[in-house]
Amino acid sequence: MKPLLESKIKIAIVEDDLEILDYIVSLLKADSNIEVVKTFEEYNTAFNTIPNLILDVVVVDINLPGQNGIELVKALKPKIPTIQFIMYTSLFDAETVFSALKAGATGYITKETQPDKLSDAIKDAFKGGAPMSSDIARKIVKSFHEFENKSTNVQLSKREKEIINMLSQGLRYKEIADKLFLSTETVRTHIRNIYDKLQVNSRTEALNKYF
Repeated sequence: MKPLLESKIKIAIVEDDLEILDYIVSLLKADSNIEVVKTFEEYNTAFNTIPNLILDVVVVDINLPGQNGIELVKALKPKIPTIQFIMYTSLFDAETVFSALKAGATGYITKETQPDKLSDAIKDAFKGGAPMSSDIARKIVKSFHEFENKSTNVQLSKREKEIINMLSQGLRYKEIADKLFLSTETVRTHIRNIYDKLQVNSRTEALNKYF
């Protein structure tokens, strides 16, 4: 695979299952756009080492020995806010998904997803996206419909609700614009209004607060 980026995306992986770890390392090393800088098998070593590394993305399993991967993200994100965290796990219940996003995860990919999609998710997160497996996106949308009237006292317009629904699916501004037959700048204006109403500054904060 020819490089598509000016420099490689530097990543670390936190995964305690050595068979899975070896597999995804070999998979990602085959992608010339990605450099696997370091791997970890448990919480403590990852927590102590990751802040000292130059990284763009960290892929984190949730079921780790001792404290879990969500706690790791929650502890590290304030220390290294520029690094994007992607959960890579077999768990996909709604409570776990939202706990991970609230902790600061940028993306959520299930291990049932096709392996090559992990490479795509890393690139997406690096470019500012919020990658999620299709089953996770559906779960978020379902939760949105079930709880949209109970989740917040903030009154969003019908259009704003449509847009935050699409944000929850990980869609980019242009993709939302295309689906709603709007200009990208109009979508940006709606999103700024959503952020103002929710008193937040980012997609992740908006989804956490609204849901």
